[in-house]
Amino acid sequence: MKEYKMRRGEYLEERIPDMESTVEDYFGPITTTEEYKGSDLHVVGEPDNPVFEKIIVGAVEYSGKKDKLGVEFHERDPTELGPDELEAAGDAVDAKNDFLLEATGRDAKSRRDSMKRTVEDDPDHDL
Repeated sequence: MKEYKMRRGEYLEERIPDMESTVEDYFGPITTTEEYKGSDLHVVGEPDNPVFEKIIVGAVEYSGKKDKLGVEFHERDPTELGPDELEAAGDAVDAKNDFLLEATGRDAKSRRDSMKRTVEDDPDHDL
């Protein structure tokens, strides 16, 4: 599970007031929920895009701190995809990036840089 921070001064619930409908718009119908660190996250068990096997996404709440966006994309092995499904791979990448940009206000480069800083600042994190 990856956790993403919002831009300074921004909050997830302001950027995406209705997480459920936003997730369904991007990825397909929510089939269940899954608990993660005390928060219930949405599970899309059969995503619209065939590249994805399952998607888990939602707000991870922390007391006294800003919520973070928790996301876990389960993708199918590219060698198992047929020609039509491979064409959907570009759409899958776009859907992921567009959703994360809308939720966090950060583009892919900014999210990568933020993740690098988090790892560098965490002395207990093993690489």
